[in-house]
Amino acid sequence: MSGVICRRVALCKPDEVEVGKAIRVEKEGLALAVFNLDGEFHVTDDQCTHGPGLLHEGCIMGDVVECDFHNGQFNIKTGEVVAPPCMVPVKTYRTVIDSDGFVSIEF
Repeated sequence: MSGVICRRVALCKPDEVEVGKAIRVEKEGLALAVFNLDGEFHVTDDQCTHGPGLLHEGCIMGDVVECDFHNGQFNIKTGEVVAPPCMVPVKTYRTVIDSDGFVSIEF
């Protein structure tokens, strides 16, 4: 069934992620990168799809993150590959600020 929210997971407070930066959050068996793009929050899996690089440690340029392992690039908002050697998109999550003020994902 499309559009049904099964789970909501609170990750962090907005002020924990500086503008233009990302942090790693591990919750409920997930390892996630939480990005702050000019006050707009986006969440992806933290693991690069190409190798052992962690995206929260990558270089953020606008809405693109460059993995620091092989320099592959992903669009933070969509997860799509922007530059090789990555070929598989990174998983993204629907992100909201919940009623308690936490950056949360819904899936």
